[in-house]
Amino acid sequence: MASGFKTFLLRGNLVDMAVGIVIGIAFGTVVTAFVKDLITPIIAALFGKPDFSGLSFTVNQSKFLYGDFINVLIAFVIIAAVLYFLVVSPYAMFKARYEKPPVPEPPSKPCPRCLSNIPQGATRCPFCTTDLS
Repeated sequence: MASGFKTFLLRGNLVDMAVGIVIGIAFGTVVTAFVKDLITPIIAALFGKPDFSGLSFTVNQSKFLYGDFINVLIAFVIIAAVLYFLVVSPYAMFKARYEKPPVPEPPSKPCPRCLSNIPQGATRCPFCTTDLS
């Protein structure tokens, strides 16, 4: 039983997934700190203190804190923009620069008998073995 558990734990996919999750959590922490400590103060310097947590309204003695929702929504948009401009866009440019161009498919023609696509210069259909000459 212990050897089966050891095999399960050391399976490649499980280890890769665990590493990806840990790296993702660490990266999320870095991005959150970047937004909180650098981006939000820049916005505060330009537009005033960006804190909407005091905004609320009351209905039948129930307090709705829509200001907190606005704060979280703004933080989400800022995090998404930072991720896009600092990770997604540079990665796409890097990938486009080093990715091999797709190889074009050779010209093909339909087989008159089975209608499969076969190379233009073929003399026999590989699917139904019809002689094409």
